[in-house]
Amino acid sequence: MDNHEFINLAIEKVQEHINGRPARGSNGSVCISMYNVYVVWQVKVLQNYKALLATDIEGDQHYYEATYNGDKKQLYLDVYDKQENKCFEVDD
Repeated sequence: MDNHEFINLAIEKVQEHINGRPARGSNGSVCISMYNVYVVWQVKVLQNYKALLATDIEGDQHYYEATYNGDKKQLYLDVYDKQENKCFEVDD
């Protein structure tokens, strides 16, 4: 698997995860395209890949982590929720 294939697969899995799930606060489902998913960060180490992804869907507070294990040829998708956001004053 090369970098381009990994990113396309990671985006596809995030898209599959979201599509068909009920939208927050509604009875309808969300249907997104691959263009609604973007890569925040990615890395390749040896035969393994990792990418952090997000969506441009309003109100989506999930963060997606895709990991490809090159030895086992398996892709893992972890979904994280934003729990809170704190601001700290920093003196220079």
